[in-house]
Amino acid sequence: MALISCIITDDEPFARKGLEGYVAKAGFFDLKAQCEDAMELGALLAQQPVDLLFLDIQMPYLTGVEFIRSLPNPPKVIFTTAFKEYATDGFDLDVLDYLLKPIPFERFMKAAFKAKDYFDLRNNAGTVDYIFIKSNGKLEKIVFDEVLFIKGMENYVEIYTSNRKIITHSTLRAFADKLPARKFMQTHKSYIIASNKITSIEGNMLNIGTFEVPISRQLKDQVMHTLINQSR
Repeated sequence: MALISCIITDDEPFARKGLEGYVAKAGFFDLKAQCEDAMELGALLAQQPVDLLFLDIQMPYLTGVEFIRSLPNPPKVIFTTAFKEYATDGFDLDVLDYLLKPIPFERFMKAAFKAKDYFDLRNNAGTVDYIFIKSNGKLEKIVFDEVLFIKGMENYVEIYTSNRKIITHSTLRAFADKLPARKFMQTHKSYIIASNKITSIEGNMLNIGTFEVPISRQLKDQVMHTLINQSR
């Protein structure tokens, strides 16, 4: 079973200690780091992307909500907060769960299993190598190994293969959840690419066959880190 890499961020030492104990008891998390605020978290993520954040909302300098909104490709999030009024923000940001302090262990485990189910579905999609999407009034079969990249355009995405382009009604973030994480990664707020289809990298551009796909400045370190580790 693949462990879920995570970071705990909270400006209260007692809260960090409590979550650290819960994470250890769950048994399927790999706690990479703990930090006190969003500024420290941003620096950590630039060096080491993770699957999941346990993120406090009310923190100095930048709230958890503001921090997630600032990221072009945020990890999945479980908010931890003492304030109920931020629940709507959590739903708008598509977070996995919203835990109110003080957090009972039983409630934490409910959120933890929700995260496990999410990553199991996404990372273990190897038994299914395709999806069906609705396009032009019919269902189109999309085989993952044939996809070169996906381009987001507000509420639509374009799926590019070597011989066709399919357009479907979806946000890029929602479509990303349907893709196996081990095969695809986001390189820009508007692009997701198939890692094994990259033929070369020139500056901030990825060459995929006859196509060029940009790498955003914010995601370049993360993209290069992932590509280098995949090639080892």
